[in-house]
Amino acid sequence: MAEVKFQNEKVIIYVEEGTTVLQAVRSAGLVIESPCNGVGICGKCKVKLSKESVKNIITGSDHHLSEDEEADGFVLSCQTKIVGNIEVESIKDFQNKNLKILSDGETFDYQIDSYVNKKYVENKNITEVYAGSELIGNEEGNTAKELYGIVVDIGTTTLVTSLIDIKSGTELENVSSLNPQSLYAQDVLSRIKFASEEEGLNTMYSAIINEINKMISEITGKLKISKDNIYEIIFSGNTTMLHLAANVNPYSLGKYPYVPELKCGEYIKSKEHNLDISKFGLIYLPPIISAYVGADITSGILAVQLYKEKGITLFVDIGTNGEMAISINGKLYATSTAAGPAFEGMNINCGMRAGKGAVELFNVEDDISITVKTIGNVESTGICGSGLLDIVGELVNHGVITSNGKFVDPEKNNLPDALKERLEKIDGKTIFKITSNVYLSQKDIRQVQLAKGAVRAGIEFLLKSKEISPSEVDRVLIAGSFGYHLRAKSLINIGLLPQEFNGKIEFVGNTSKTGGQVFLLNKHYRDEIKKLTEKIEVVELANCKDFDKVFVKCLGF
Repeated sequence: MAEVKFQNEKVIIYVEEGTTVLQAVRSAGLVIESPCNGVGICGKCKVKLSKESVKNIITGSDHHLSEDEEADGFVLSCQTKIVGNIEVESIKDFQNKNLKILSDGETFDYQIDSYVNKKYVENKNITEVYAGSELIGNEEGNTAKELYGIVVDIGTTTLVTSLIDIKSGTELENVSSLNPQSLYAQDVLSRIKFASEEEGLNTMYSAIINEINKMISEITGKLKISKDNIYEIIFSGNTTMLHLAANVNPYSLGKYPYVPELKCGEYIKSKEHNLDISKFGLIYLPPIISAYVGADITSGILAVQLYKEKGITLFVDIGTNGEMAISINGKLYATSTAAGPAFEGMNINCGMRAGKGAVELFNVEDDISITVKTIGNVESTGICGSGLLDIVGELVNHGVITSNGKFVDPEKNNLPDALKERLEKIDGKTIFKITSNVYLSQKDIRQVQLAKGAVRAGIEFLLKSKEISPSEVDRVLIAGSFGYHLRAKSLINIGLLPQEFNGKIEFVGNTSKTGGQVFLLNKHYRDEIKKLTEKIEVVELANCKDFDKVFVKCLGF
């Protein structure tokens, strides 16, 4: 057995020799970001070891470490095996509280007619609580005015929890956080794999429930509202996220024919999932469209009233998953594509989530001067998704990056000096300096190409399946917390959206949350949208002829 001492946390554990440092961290009950779940491709699980520990480890892949980091004792924890006693001096700090997550989104006017209601019975001095026409509980005294609900937008990367006064329809407060599941596995496919085993499912399920309970406590504590007066929670998220939040094994979502275990458009009891609300509270799972087009898109379709649109409207939720739907005079078709974590700043050398210090805007001005804006207007510490697309888009537009995604040779091209001087070499490889400590690498560009190529290919095939050209599209609605921080010109500059969409793009925000609020406040939309989803035609990209060829073509800028 080997001793593993965590200096800052004052924790000592013993592990079998051959255990990775990442496994030891988790065994100690400590939190470390490892979005690729130990595959060694994200480079986010770095830890610093004492100098004496070096002789007691075997390191594997270290291409994510700079020479300075290696000299300082940093290792990639998932690729480092323990063969003797070691001391971990520090674990990469994770600041959840600084994340910048959008909670607002487009919606429409509707009547309040909630599924959960209360009625005071004066002669008995009790308040009856109803779910539809069913009596689900009684409370002593007159509590009829205390009627609240929660909407949780369960994103693959982020969570937004909103407290709603059901009587008035008012959003009283919302809080945001990282989805803790992303510390173990970043994207949907790796999360399905992780949770297909019982232990992995328990980890994912308990992580999300614990985080939601923390968020509920934060809101109710701030507003001094009793948790016992929260009677319904709406879970709005993609199909995999709903499976994990409901403690249902997602194994079938990763294997053909990709049939969800959850039917959705249904209710489960909150007490069975240890949610800290009323003891007779309910969880409503909105209807899903397919294994990879989930309730977040259903909520979005409802929020923007996509099924009532005249003409041709494309709805795209850009994030870790690229889910999209098109309305042709109200008839809906949908598809999804695996964009991957690059848009969230993952798998990027200086990538980070949208937290304090992240570069979120990059612009090359007319005089070739460069404007860089960070979240919180502080010194830059990395690049988040919106900044990444800005940077690549601007560099493509100004000839620093070629159409095939390579940096130009500054000596063979007439680049302006202000751009040329930012092209430098690190370990023999060309990078573009954004700030003194943040840069874009050739590998980063490839990650953007893969992510944007997947989304663009999805758009191309969705349009092609209905014999629609990009010029025929009347409106393009970009949804999602991430999508809202983007600029239309960046999306067109990198080719994620075709040039024909210029002037037609609207950013509609977090419609997963606002659509979830409609489900909470008006029960009639639950049946209406459930019937609608049964009629939506799903375009399976895996079955599309020449998808691989189109995807490769979409990689170019």
